Amino acid sequence: MSSPTIDFANAVAGVVPGTGIDPDRLHGDLAARFRDAHAAVTARRRAGEMGFFALPADRDLTVRTGAVAATVAPRFESLVVIGIGGSALGTAALRDALLPPAWNELDAASRGGRPRLHLMDNPDPDSVAALLGRLNPARTCFNVVSKSGSTAETMAHLLVAWTWVESSLGPGGPRERFVVTTSPGRGPLRKLAEDHGLLALDVPDAVGGRFSVLSPAALFPAAVTGIDTGAVLAGAAEAAARCSTPELLRNSAGVLATLLHVADTEMGCPVHVFMPYADRLRGLAYWIQQLWAESLGKAVDREGRPVESGPTPLPSFGAADQHSVLQLLMEGPRDKIVVFLGREVPERDVGIPERFAEEPALACLGGHTLFDLLDAERRATAEAMRREGRPNLTVMTERLDAHAVGSLLMLFQIAVVYAGELYGVNPLDQPGVELGKKLTFGLMGRDGYPRPEAPRSDSRWRV
Repeated sequence: MSSPTIDFANAVAGVVPGTGIDPDRLHGDLAARFRDAHAAVTARRRAGEMGFFALPADRDLTVRTGAVAATVAPRFESLVVIGIGGSALGTAALRDALLPPAWNELDAASRGGRPRLHLMDNPDPDSVAALLGRLNPARTCFNVVSKSGSTAETMAHLLVAWTWVESSLGPGGPRERFVVTTSPGRGPLRKLAEDHGLLALDVPDAVGGRFSVLSPAALFPAAVTGIDTGAVLAGAAEAAARCSTPELLRNSAGVLATLLHVADTEMGCPVHVFMPYADRLRGLAYWIQQLWAESLGKAVDREGRPVESGPTPLPSFGAADQHSVLQLLMEGPRDKIVVFLGREVPERDVGIPERFAEEPALACLGGHTLFDLLDAERRATAEAMRREGRPNLTVMTERLDAHAVGSLLMLFQIAVVYAGELYGVNPLDQPGVELGKKLTFGLMGRDGYPRPEAPRSDSRWRV
């Protein structure tokens, strides 16, 4: 078992030339601020507002999810998750981190008889048509995921997939091939499940979409494909326990939230770059981006006052992006802090042969491994940034197993709600995306929803 650790030396004054956080403040005003944030989060938990904390201990939900997964896994060769945003990014994070690379390209024996896993999120007709064109409707299960049960993109995909199955297998075809994951007892998707006798899983009312990764929204497809969801939940529970103390320097989520908040509000670094050095953490980086952006990107605080600052999260990927955006990180505007993500031990490694010793650039590589090189690049990049006065910190796990991934997921969820309290905003809502949703429904002709004005046609404003 491995739990994440945070090395934040490269964000501390005296270590980073010309900038950094005064380490004495971690025992003084920053520690006091965090105690207040911790108390506020604790109060909201007790009021039942932050249900993601309780998911690892929700035995009934876990058993129900596993039971439905056990009925689905042997019957189908493909599982298509229909969802978007928090209803898809958690599944992608678990898939990338814990399934073998190129899972869908493996044969059935190599997958242990488990289904291939596809995501239907963006309503791009090219992608949807191509996916359906290579699936067998009789051997495909669709998991429709929407907390509200009315997400436009998800409902459109549902209608397309339902009709596709029905046209091939008849009116009874969808009933055996659709599983819905939505709010209990309400919403259009729940009603559809009840009307047509579909298997249904709950996302608890107190769990928002972007906080639903440890609910059936992501754990059901994970279980169907054979991921050890029990270990994921155990890692999350351990992280929650470790991040429960009000003492800042003993609370890794508190440290992460505090450092990134100070970087934004005091150090002029509102751009938070999350940079894993593992292809298996690519999905996690995009999941963090949504978690950070929707939770902390608010126009007003809880008192209705304008928010003067706020972070912009961006994913980046080592070592590939060392050959693209690193130049910007090193010599561009000093408005960024980088959070490196790495692991100490790879699941597998590849040796670099000792060949062409007469060429120094090749000779130095031989006898090492690809992981040696990748990790050296992570460490070298962090040090290069430190020397240039560019603050950074590193989140490390011993290895990327299910327990560690569960810990990472819970760590960042807890960190973002602590950060919300430090900013004075509500990290659980997303008012900024609601207008676009309403205007979309208006354009699609839904009664009671506003339709935006027609685009201006004055030729002076077109090129």
